Amino acid sequence: MSKLDLVIAGGGSAGWMAAAMLVKLLGPQLNITLVESSEIATVGVGEATIPPIRTFNQVLGIDEAEFLRATGGTIKLGIEFNHWNGPHSNYLHAFGSIGRDQGFASFHHYWHRARAEGLAEDFWHYSLNARAARAGKFAPLSHIANTPLDGLHYAYHFDAGRYAKLLQGYCLAAGVRHVDRVIEQVLLDPDNGHIQALQLADGATLTGDFFIDCSGARSLLLGDALGVGFDDYRQWLPCDRAIALPSERLAKVQPFTRSSANAGGWCWQIPLQHRTGNGIVYSADSLSDDQALVLLQQQLTGPALGEAKLIRFKVGRRRQQWHKNCVALGLASGFLEPLESTSLHLVQSAITRLVKLFPRQTINARDVQEFNRQAQTEFESVRDFIILHYHLNGRSEPFWQACQTMAVPERITQRVALFKASGRLFIEPNELFTEPAWQQVMLGQGIMPESYHTLADGLSAQQLAGFMRDLDTLYDRALNSLPSHEDYLRSQAKV
Repeated sequence: MSKLDLVIAGGGSAGWMAAAMLVKLLGPQLNITLVESSEIATVGVGEATIPPIRTFNQVLGIDEAEFLRATGGTIKLGIEFNHWNGPHSNYLHAFGSIGRDQGFASFHHYWHRARAEGLAEDFWHYSLNARAARAGKFAPLSHIANTPLDGLHYAYHFDAGRYAKLLQGYCLAAGVRHVDRVIEQVLLDPDNGHIQALQLADGATLTGDFFIDCSGARSLLLGDALGVGFDDYRQWLPCDRAIALPSERLAKVQPFTRSSANAGGWCWQIPLQHRTGNGIVYSADSLSDDQALVLLQQQLTGPALGEAKLIRFKVGRRRQQWHKNCVALGLASGFLEPLESTSLHLVQSAITRLVKLFPRQTINARDVQEFNRQAQTEFESVRDFIILHYHLNGRSEPFWQACQTMAVPERITQRVALFKASGRLFIEPNELFTEPAWQQVMLGQGIMPESYHTLADGLSAQQLAGFMRDLDTLYDRALNSLPSHEDYLRSQAKV
């Protein structure tokens, strides 16, 4: 069987992630060429991730210590949200589980009763991730010894440009062809409308059987050439601009991302080993670029490194991510602001989906339909989780009050109403964000259930107090055994 010629248009994190995974899993069946231009800068601000990125690296066989050294990476245990429920509010969206579920009732119901009876601490006190994040501690811990309790669930902060370089080296060593040229035109087959070739600025052409569009928000292949339309989400996610500005390394690198709301948007802070990533996401209708830059500069914890970079974006998605013989990844397929660090994950999951449905010799319309169905479901579920943060805000500025009163997708309305009434929460199969994730955002932004599951009344007050006390003791013991995050990073640098 002859090999398929696969052409990836664009590099950056998306392009090199795709090339790396496809050469790893389908290398013998493919001739892979990645074309990018060193004249065109990548966005390169996606520096925070969620835990599945670890699986991606493990499949590629990338050693974690080597990865952390190469990318200036640090550990991420969750996201701290400041000022989202008002000027002095603060909560964590910590990865992993919280407490221990009992039968058909989640831990939250037992905590709710215990809190009402004065038998429980803050909800996040029963999250090992949250406690380790606040204490600045970390070491790999899959579970708490001699217990059924989960250990630490973690992701990374890293330099996206360095990660792309690491993957580029991986790909070139595995036989991926790299072409440094500007794409000037996309040539279509006049008979079936498929992409036939990419014409480059020097007059050369790259022909292919299958194409992956990683050209960024320009979406040169899927959007421009194939004419796939765009669904705009600005009615729910009003921010349309960002400014990125790196600064000097933090004196103490904490193992979590920070998101701090302000008058017309929010600022991020991402701690790396060699610098700190900072940025502000905002609406041009609420803040001018100059006002946004001032707010961003006020949050810097050290001198800026380089110039501020303005990024204009459009929130939404292409109506099909796979059309004819082209699949779009990353910004070429759509964009959701980085509030929950999902940009690289959506690339990763799309690559996994493509591997599972990759054409053998001819493209099957049913495979394309299923790919697009899954992609839409995933994208919209992530979108709704991000909308939740905006809709439940407790701020008084006009920008935020408009978010409080806007009509949101019915799934959000139903989940919030159910949780508020009874503490119940049901997540659809294959949703990215778990029940504890939704619980933390709703509790952190002021939704306290009016009741709890009747199963939580099955314990006596003494048993309930013991249950909470035992969890506290086990988490204390696990936390005390962990080194500081800084010490862990130093140990990895010496490996």
